[in-house]
Amino acid sequence: MMGDRIGDMNVEYAATVADGAIQSMAKQSVPATPNNFSVWFNYAMGASPALRKTIDILVGGKRKFDASVNHDLYVTYINPQSDSAATADFPEQLAGVITNAKQFLATAIADNCQQIALLGEVSSQVQASSDPRPIIARLVDELSKATVRASALETNFEASSLELDKIRNSLKEAEERSNTDALTGLANRRSLDQFLRSAQIAAMEDGEPLSVLLVDIDHFKKFNDSYGHQVGDQVLRLVAKVLQDNVREQDLAARYGGEELFAVLPGATLDICAGVAERIRCRVSDARLTRRTTGLPSASTVV
Repeated sequence: MMGDRIGDMNVEYAATVADGAIQSMAKQSVPATPNNFSVWFNYAMGASPALRKTIDILVGGKRKFDASVNHDLYVTYINPQSDSAATADFPEQLAGVITNAKQFLATAIADNCQQIALLGEVSSQVQASSDPRPIIARLVDELSKATVRASALETNFEASSLELDKIRNSLKEAEERSNTDALTGLANRRSLDQFLRSAQIAAMEDGEPLSVLLVDIDHFKKFNDSYGHQVGDQVLRLVAKVLQDNVREQDLAARYGGEELFAVLPGATLDICAGVAERIRCRVSDARLTRRTTGLPSASTVV
């Protein structure tokens, strides 16, 4: 009865699935938007085991289905292309590279076909002529042309490869920018939400501990007002570096907002997390700002 697409269903079955999706959405307080309905319709239909497993884990962990969770479910399991606006220009650039390479390759193929025909003519002349010199001269000429064409083709594809490398690097940089806080170099709120959600699902699924810690810089506004925003930014970068240096590779350090920094520690117990937090506090307490103009310690201390 159930096909691979909604269009393959009969009306009665589709209505039953839709009713189940709406009931599930209401139970979890999920807004009845078209995108959310697509997610929960597929969940009710059982079309994606991965989607069903993820939602079941979120429900079991009493996770709130807020706008961010609903968006991630949609772009992950229903329409991944909808989250690619940041790289919208790259497909056009890539299409240009491919078109150029195809055109050059088509020209090279046409030239080779012409050369094969000419070589066929030379082969006929060999049988009809007693003087091989004109034939040899023509063969040398055709081989020379073939060498030039091959060299040009190689040069073109090298240029195309370089252009593809630039596009790939640009994509990587764009992804890093979209996930990184520009001031501190830590993960931004968007990246934090994604990482934390995945870590929560993994922790609930595997029965492993998951700890988080929040670093808040006391009296930061007063400090900013007294010493200026440039010094305030330096404080944020200093504390961010201490945080980044004192978490593990599998952890995530992020800027939560303003003067609040955040760390997610998968697999860490509360005691381990407390130890990490105390180490960070001590390192920050021992830190001193230095004036860039003189290299001397600032009169203020970061605590």
